[in-house]
Amino acid sequence: MEKERQQRVYELLKRGLKLTENGDELPVEWAREFFPPERREYELIYHDKKSEEKILADTMSVPFQQISTFGKNGNGWHNKLILGDNLQAMKMLLQMKERGDLVNADGTPGIKLIYIDPPFATKRDFRGSQDQKAYQDKIIGAKFLEFTRRRLILIRELLSDSGSLYVHIDQKKGHYIKVLLDEIFGEHNFENEIIWQKIKSVKAQTIGYGNVTDYILFYRKSPQLVFNQMRIPHKAEYLKTMYRHVEKDGRRYRLHDFTQSGSGPARKFGKKGYINPPEGKHWIWSQENIDEGMAKELIVFSKTGMPQIKRYLDEVQGEALNDLWNDINPIGSVSNERVDYPTQKPEALLDRIIKSSSCEGDLIMDCFAGSGTTLAVAEKLGRRWVGIDCGELAIYTIQKRMLNLCLEIGNSGKRINATPFTVYNAGLYDFETLRQLPWESWRFFALQLFECRDEPHKIHGFQMDGKRQGSSVFVFNHFDKGTVSRDTISDIHSSIGKQVGERCFIIAPRGAFLFQEDYIERDGVRYYALRIPYSYINELHRCKFSALTQPSDETAINQIVEAVGFDFIQPPLVEIVTKIQRGSVFIKIKKFESRARMRGEEKISRHDALSMVMVDFKYNGKIFNLGRVFYAEALKNDAWKIEFSLKDVIGDVMLVFLDIYGNESRIIIEQKKFAGKIKQSKNRGRR
Repeated sequence: MEKERQQRVYELLKRGLKLTENGDELPVEWAREFFPPERREYELIYHDKKSEEKILADTMSVPFQQISTFGKNGNGWHNKLILGDNLQAMKMLLQMKERGDLVNADGTPGIKLIYIDPPFATKRDFRGSQDQKAYQDKIIGAKFLEFTRRRLILIRELLSDSGSLYVHIDQKKGHYIKVLLDEIFGEHNFENEIIWQKIKSVKAQTIGYGNVTDYILFYRKSPQLVFNQMRIPHKAEYLKTMYRHVEKDGRRYRLHDFTQSGSGPARKFGKKGYINPPEGKHWIWSQENIDEGMAKELIVFSKTGMPQIKRYLDEVQGEALNDLWNDINPIGSVSNERVDYPTQKPEALLDRIIKSSSCEGDLIMDCFAGSGTTLAVAEKLGRRWVGIDCGELAIYTIQKRMLNLCLEIGNSGKRINATPFTVYNAGLYDFETLRQLPWESWRFFALQLFECRDEPHKIHGFQMDGKRQGSSVFVFNHFDKGTVSRDTISDIHSSIGKQVGERCFIIAPRGAFLFQEDYIERDGVRYYALRIPYSYINELHRCKFSALTQPSDETAINQIVEAVGFDFIQPPLVEIVTKIQRGSVFIKIKKFESRARMRGEEKISRHDALSMVMVDFKYNGKIFNLGRVFYAEALKNDAWKIEFSLKDVIGDVMLVFLDIYGNESRIIIEQKKFAGKIKQSKNRGRR
């Protein structure tokens, strides 16, 4: 009975609920004390390691705001490309799974295959497209392990019962991640450690051996694992050596042993009569099959008179795939699939993984989507997909990639159209778009923002909208009711009194509140102001607000980023001057001011708040098609000047100026007015 109660509490906490059997609020700490998780025989211990219950309960979910949709598919499934912190986004996906909205084509819930290539946190340098370091992970040790562990726990919950996980790692942190995976998934659910030879040779090392391999850890969710046995072609030297015999019609074959271990009777081999197998062996064919084989001349005899079977080369399916993958080459400098994104993995690698551990129509996820290789291959193989990344550059790179797909792995062959997919924001929202929502849609979105249950109810006739941690929630209709003042709180309290309990939550945009306190108390009841955005709340933070920061140079693209809470887009102010000289275009960033506020305080502004400038040289007026990236660190060293060849300009030029908090402004330079006349884009859309 005790174990059943413990499991019930665990399930409630996993869904973000904190209730005991009698409906009272149950703090997470209390639950852990009285219903502790089952002790393991061994586990990895490090500083600030949280319990699974606390991670599942305290992780904030953030709703998805639709930004752009490509293609139409009625009310069916749309593939999802999500900009946001993957931990918060996965918490929302987990809620979708529980509602039955995260399904495979066959209707089964959950994700069938998840592949991740997280930052390795090794401070190891990679070479990028501009011969710079592609990234340098900045979080090491315990902080990195807990960063990864929290995400692995959410991944486990998102997987379907027959799902599997592939974690791509290197030799520096792989042993730690293996122990964490054994804790989370169970050592009995470990399938393979795949060794991938990512490069063929390295320069000679003064000390030590050159590193040419990465590792991929393969785990299953349960014994119901989906797995399709893959085969690879035999090597040419093997075929030449083994299949050296040739029939009159040119068919090549090899001779195969006709026995296996064990014991068995003599068999009749045509005119050869009965032949006994060697001691401790038996013939692998029955007498009926032997008679048929003799008639078809499939059995030949050695000089010692022992039968052998012909195995023809054209009947060979290939060698069963093992855990050493040395036949997949890295991406070349002029490869068709190259997108100039650091740490991009070859499509052939993901083709093998996806074919092995999923079927057509299954749902695939990569929550460190990066260059989008997993999503591109999933698309080509007829799978559904979800991609998450915290970087604007990654999202624009993937969007372009999905709109320029070619059929074959390696991105060659004929062009294909991607099935419908939608780009979402998760944690950084366009408030003007939200203002255009119907009241019910706005109300539901506001409840989701603060993880409230949509549970309308009345107190003394006063309409409430939901519940948060057992307390009533009121969504203020600021569109037609103006502001929330101290008098407003008094009016609400006079209507509901102490019947509401010790606290009540009121959700409204920060501008609607005419007081600065986190709560107003009336007759022992605290009325908490849930200000939108989250960054303006102080006392109610379970976790301190953290913005979704963007890199300012290529070396930081894949650094570990964690965001907590949500905020609204505040486009930076940008002024530029353009000049054409000697066949080149020079754009001087005369003014750049970020207007982002963190917890009500102004942060870095002016040029130091610039992350990067992304350029589309052939903007069609609808879709931004990423052409080139200029990082702020490089621009700073060049007096904030952007330079490119006039030959690059094919149509209108769109420049996307991104600040380090993920806010962007767009400027369009019309091709026909390229001498310097510019116009500020009026389109508030982000894609």
